[in-house]
This record gives sequence, structure tokens and C-alpha cells, in this order.
Amino acid sequence: MPKFPLLCAMMFLQFFVWGSWYVTAGTFVPAMGWPQATTGWVYSAGPIAAVISPLFLGLIADRFFASQRVLAAMHALGAVIMLVGIPGAIEAKDATWFEWYVLAYMLCYMPTLGLSNTVAFSHVTNPEKQFPIARVFGTLGWIAAVTFVSKFLQADQKPVMFLVAGYSSAAMALLSWILPNTPPPAAGKRTSLAETIGLGALPLLKDPAFAVFLLSSFLVCIPLAGYYSYGSQFAATVWPEAGFYMTFGQWAEVVFMVIMPAFFARLGVKWMLALGMLAWVVRYGLFSAAAGSAPPVAWMVLGGILLHGICYDFFFVTGQIYADQKAGPQVRGQAQSLLVIVTQGLGMWIGAQAMTSVVTGNTQTVADKPVIDWGHVWLLPCLGALGILVLFVLLFRAPQRSAA
Repeated sequence: MPKFPLLCAMMFLQFFVWGSWYVTAGTFVPAMGWPQATTGWVYSAGPIAAVISPLFLGLIADRFFASQRVLAAMHALGAVIMLVGIPGAIEAKDATWFEWYVLAYMLCYMPTLGLSNTVAFSHVTNPEKQFPIARVFGTLGWIAAVTFVSKFLQADQKPVMFLVAGYSSAAMALLSWILPNTPPPAAGKRTSLAETIGLGALPLLKDPAFAVFLLSSFLVCIPLAGYYSYGSQFAATVWPEAGFYMTFGQWAEVVFMVIMPAFFARLGVKWMLALGMLAWVVRYGLFSAAAGSAPPVAWMVLGGILLHGICYDFFFVTGQIYADQKAGPQVRGQAQSLLVIVTQGLGMWIGAQAMTSVVTGNTQTVADKPVIDWGHVWLLPCLGALGILVLFVLLFRAPQRSAA
């Protein structure tokens, strides 16, 4: 079978698995009557796994095993957790075990993001042209999964989402066995713990611009985590099929990914990052303003969701490009590992816990039902992101346009 269609199918399933439960878990937890602390820990599991997965990849998977075999094993373990462990915790209505199973699953899943990229890059003949196409299939897989669960199954608050994740994870494990053989990329190489977690990139912090960039990226990820943790709960106050409407953000992501090079050429690194941060400020501002009505103003909520293309592409993707430019070939991989650990790991983890405290502190019981003051909930990350944006614009010194 031709390799490229297999790689596209791999990316589609890779993100179908994740999307089938990750968005709607935010509405499932309160539907079970579990506390918001459970929501916070569910959305902290991914960041914790993002910190640990580079250790697994760098010290074990990339050195001793073929990438497609490890991919199969991780997804097979994930399928067992989703089909056996999580349903058991739900049936027992045990929030604590549910949290532990979600963490165990994310520890299996997060390494597969790097593994699938390794397989793809190893077998495309023109990475600059072919990899973005394959990666778009991943976004389409996410959209398809959320739409299937939310719109077709109408399961935003039902445990069937985890069964969908389990069966699709099993399908991904089977597909991995027919993927092209990808020998361990670091076989025979000596890799230290420091290199694995990106400490070799720490000398880049001597550059004030990179130090401001990394610190700003870390800080802004704290308010950013609120969207991923509680965006679907808020959207559910407007639409019963909240997950489906959340996919509009992924459609916007595809559009902006296509037109992003044109913006990059004109704006450069500094203003691309600033525009990405500003989009988060506007998103949370729209959410906060929308929550002033009952029910919230639908077009404002939808507008905030549609900003996802700028929020994600202009901030995260531009950040990855900037880190790659500053690092150079010798520490390129370590710079990306450091960026992931600081932002997607530590920043998002702190943010998920902080936003849980914000939501809990703005929840009152009315007629034996919890009522959340979403206007105040979204105002706080809006102001936080605005403050970080101002500091970034004042302190960051942009590289020369030639670098952009």
C-alpha cells in the first residue's frame, strides 16, 4: 500500500482518538455530579503527561524500539483503559479512580503524538509540502470525532464518548502494525536526561529576547488553560450540543494555518505572537460579555470559539517556529522539548488548577443546583492575558525581519 495515504490515515485516527472525549469530558464531569476539582484534574492529566512523555521518548522509545511498534503498544494500552478502567470507575461513580484512569490514559497517549510525527517525517519525501497535508488530516480527525460524539450520538454528557475513544484507539493500534517500518531514530546514540528534557537549550536564555519569549509563553498559558478546561461547560449553557460548536474553532484553525505564511512574512515574530495573545484577550472578553445575559449571547460565544485559528496558530505555531530559529541545528530538538514542557506542561497544568479555583470560587448553589458566574470567571483570564501581552510587547525585542 502507498505510504502517504497510510500516514494520512494515521494522523486522522491519532486525533480522532483524542477528540472523541477530550472536549466533551468538560461537560460529562458535572453531569455525573462530581466536583469541579475533578474537571481540573482531568485537564491537568495532559500537561502532566506532556512533562513525562519526553523522558519516555528520549530515553526508551527513540533508542530501543521501532516507532510504529511503540505506537501500537501505547494505543493498545489506552484502549484497555478506555474500555475497561474508565467505564468501571463511572459505573461505581468513583471520581477519584476516574481521575487516575484519565491520567494513566494520557501517560499512554501523549508519547504517541511525538511517535506519529516521527513516523510521518521518516516516510514523507517532501516534508515541507507533505507533512502539513498529513497533519491537516489530524485536525479533520478531531473535528470528525467531536461531531460524531456531540452531534450524531448527542453524548456530550454520556459515558459512551469513552467507548468511542477506546474502540478508535484499538483501531489505531491495529493500523500501526501496517505502518512503514520506522527504526528507533536514536538507536546507538547516547542520550542524557538533561538533553531529553531540553536543558541543553537553557543557554538560549542568555538572549534577553528568548528569555522574555519563554517567560511570556509560560505565563500566558496559565489563563489559556481555562478555555481547554471549561470552554465546553460554558458553551453548554448556550447549546446542548456544545462539543459540535466547539469544532468550529478547529475549522478556523485549518483556515488560518493555510494563510499564516502570508501574515508571518508581513508581521514577523513579535507581532505574530502579540496578535495571538491579543486574540486570547478578545476571546475571553467576548465570553465574559456574553455571560452578562441569560442565556449567554450566542454570537459572542461563537465569535470567541472562531478566534481559535488565531489563538492557536499565531501563538503556539509561531512560538515553535521562533524556538527553532533561535536554537539552530545542534539544540533544535531540545529547544522544542523545553518549550513543550514549559508551556503545554507546566503552564497548562498550573492554569487548569488555577481556573478550577476560579470556577469554584464563582459558583453558588441556587435551588440545590450549582450556578456559575461565568462573566467573572472569564474576566480574570482576560485581564491576566492582557497584562502579559503588554509586558511582552514592551520587553520583547523582535529579531531581524530576515529571520522571520
